[in-house]
Amino acid sequence: MNAKATTPTLTSRTARTRFNPIRNLRPDTLARALESFEAGRLGGAVRIFEAILNRDDILCGLNLKRKKSISRLESEIVLLENSPRAVKHKKALADFYASLDACSFTDRNECGGLRMLISQMMDAVAMKYSVHKIFFTEKNGKVSGKFEQYPLWLFENTSGKLRMLDHEGQLTDGRALNKNEWMVTCSDGLMMASSIAYMFKQLPLKDWLIYCERNGMPGIKAKTDAFPGTEQWQAACDAVADFGAEFHAVLSQGTDIDAIDISTKGELPYPALIERIDRMLCSLWRGSDLSTMSGSEKVGASVQWYESTLIEEEDAANISETFNRQIDSKVISLMFGDETPLAKFRLRLPDYEAHRYELEIIERLVKLGLEPDALALAKRFAFPLNREEASDDVQ
Repeated sequence: MNAKATTPTLTSRTARTRFNPIRNLRPDTLARALESFEAGRLGGAVRIFEAILNRDDILCGLNLKRKKSISRLESEIVLLENSPRAVKHKKALADFYASLDACSFTDRNECGGLRMLISQMMDAVAMKYSVHKIFFTEKNGKVSGKFEQYPLWLFENTSGKLRMLDHEGQLTDGRALNKNEWMVTCSDGLMMASSIAYMFKQLPLKDWLIYCERNGMPGIKAKTDAFPGTEQWQAACDAVADFGAEFHAVLSQGTDIDAIDISTKGELPYPALIERIDRMLCSLWRGSDLSTMSGSEKVGASVQWYESTLIEEEDAANISETFNRQIDSKVISLMFGDETPLAKFRLRLPDYEAHRYELEIIERLVKLGLEPDALALAKRFAFPLNREEASDDVQ
């Protein structure tokens, strides 16, 4: 009875006025949010996930790389049989995907085409789900579509299927989604594990900052023959204060202070723990070799980065299959009345196996003493050269 209609204005105002969900985040708070997410009440955990993805430097970069690695792929429409009807289906799907529009329900400045839609669908890698409302229109014998992404905290999953809430925080059941009007993308939901890692990374990070603040600058101790309260005494106090040290003291003759050294004599435990968590996040999101963070003795990813393409292949297949199941059949049905499409959308992946064999051959030739042309190799594998190398090769 107290439900309010969900509108972009109401939703954007809610997003602006809501408190920061990670400002006072504690392990017990995160545990309750994750348990609620698993029970189908998504809002609290999703708000935490969004804040972490926007503010943690490692997770922000990993999420963007994961999304952009798929949205940049070329797409194609594949025939499922060799017939004139299939060719018509292929043309209809090609026109549809080339002309579609993607936008955001909460941010009206965000708009684009197929690449933006795929990037929005890839939010499911972090959040487990990404939800779009579809608006189909027919004009001049062609079908066009507009996809509007809704925030996940406007849905609940208590019944095992996403249902839309009238307002954020609603405790009653939501409204069922019409399968002809909505597209739901499902994926890994890596923020469940990543939020726990973030939580336990922040604890030693805060302790490390406190340690640096307390032990990064030595204290200042001054001794003077002046009597406390005199001008000479005050001048000594002002002098030690001007050094900018957090700990300083002025003592009269005969007075002494013994320092209590709380600094660590060996290696601090905080950096190793934080680096361990960051490396675990890199491995979870991008694979081991491809996402290995640079160290003092590391030049970059090894040739074995092709093993990490399994993640990219799986993401591309998930996006393609989501379009095949939820979009292709609707477009063909609207245009031709056919229930089964004779063509389908597919993201085209590079031929990683062929590249791997080529690199193995090049490595063997180099061991035999043959020097390959750097510019030709860079063009073949789309690898950037610095300006000096490129100009030398051209000359």
